[in-house]
Amino acid sequence: MITNKHRLRAVLLALLAAVAVMAQPKDGDTTDWTRELASRITLNGYAQAGWAWQDAEGRTTNAYNLKRTLLWAKARITPRWSMLFMHDFSSVVQEFYTDLRLSRNKALTVRLGQFKHSYTMENPMSPAQLELIGVYSQAVLLLAGEGPDPLHGANYGRDQGLMVYGDVLGDRLHYELALMSGQGINRRDLNNQKDVLAKLEVRPAEGLRLVASGQLGTGCAVGTAAWNPTVAEGDNYRRNRYSVGAELKTGAYAAGEYKEARPVSLRAEWLGGQDGDAGSRGGYVTACVPVYKGIDVVASADYFDRNTSLRYDQTQATLGVQYWFYRKCRLQLQLTHTWSQFQRDYNWLQAQVQVAF
Repeated sequence: MITNKHRLRAVLLALLAAVAVMAQPKDGDTTDWTRELASRITLNGYAQAGWAWQDAEGRTTNAYNLKRTLLWAKARITPRWSMLFMHDFSSVVQEFYTDLRLSRNKALTVRLGQFKHSYTMENPMSPAQLELIGVYSQAVLLLAGEGPDPLHGANYGRDQGLMVYGDVLGDRLHYELALMSGQGINRRDLNNQKDVLAKLEVRPAEGLRLVASGQLGTGCAVGTAAWNPTVAEGDNYRRNRYSVGAELKTGAYAAGEYKEARPVSLRAEWLGGQDGDAGSRGGYVTACVPVYKGIDVVASADYFDRNTSLRYDQTQATLGVQYWFYRKCRLQLQLTHTWSQFQRDYNWLQAQVQVAF
């Protein structure tokens, strides 16, 4: 039986073979095709692995984990046209899209394919950049479709669709407008409705951005959720979202030998949603302060109520430290305490190493 994994391997092998053929210089042609190809294609990747201890649900557990092993390639076809392919070897194909810049400047670009959608400040950010080992706040994890919502499934904050975006007014205003499937990644749409997403980001001063985003759409449930008892598997249900937030980055501390300055950062966001009859709301504040060469202190607090009618709320506080030992590579250690209305309070100790290029 041919599986999706086998198909993916076949496609990757075919791509590598095509690249190898393209890289060979033609007879009598003095052009260095390998150098020309390398100038048009960039390859990046990172892996995150670690250990976690929890005392949740009345029992203590600890385990090693391999969270992400991502590899992506971006090809510049023309100065205005590019494509990207990203795969997480610990899970599934994450992204594949093409960008076409229609304006001479950065005012108008069209994107088509599968990619991270526009909702929230945190969702478009890479886990390799974010401060928390758990990556996103509770509200972003559920409302942006990162995975914890059984109605929507695990989609890693991504969807399939068409988006226009750009920067105007001297890069002080950034906008995104998208028409998305609403069903998530690597999955055909289960209804005929499409989701509309929009984001507006204002940059009034260097290091400061003010962001609002929203989503209007209809979901088709792929499962059931205890906090949303009126939506059954296979039901079409209203799925709307909003968020407002701000981020401030100021000052910097050089990262030791590598001279890469990292700013003090403070990010806060308030989010809300409507899934069928269930309304939700929550917010977070996350701070990262460089204190010495390559060393940051990280602190975060977030609150989320999954169903405001049932008081399905939970609050978390995280304190930790991270050490950037080589450019994009770091060691992280964090302790999280959770106060919950629907389960026992618990503690979560995590350690992680990130290697990236």
